Amino acid sequence: MENRQQFEGVLRGLLTGQKLAVLATHDQAGPYASLVAFAVTDDLKHLVFATQRNTRKHANLTADPRVAMLIDSRSDSDADFQEAVAATAQGKAFETRGIERSRLLDLYLERHPHLREFATSPDCALVCVSIERYFMATRFLKLVEIAMPS
Repeated sequence: MENRQQFEGVLRGLLTGQKLAVLATHDQAGPYASLVAFAVTDDLKHLVFATQRNTRKHANLTADPRVAMLIDSRSDSDADFQEAVAATAQGKAFETRGIERSRLLDLYLERHPHLREFATSPDCALVCVSIERYFMATRFLKLVEIAMPS
């Protein structure tokens, strides 16, 4: 990938083509990983997911909002070693509220309509990750970093 435009095209394809990500948080006991259903904003600057407030991931996010999210295209086949693409998004997470929550909930439910009951439950937090940078590995040979403008 020679330039930012090429990178963003591949990244956009990955983020819109995948529905699940691995969320990495941490607490005093160490790192913690969770599988989450996510949505991405059109400008690629925000990833959104839902979680119950009584979970370890929510407690970790409340204590320290710094997170990483891994999104990849693997299919669990031998071809993945040559073809899979993986992106790590780094950023800060916060629970959405008010009008912003409504807007991002619509985006999330457009992508995951089967999660409506879960995402709209009173015990569920809609979390937005404001992305600071992406790291993307293509063909497991080349790593590209791109900072997202504020």
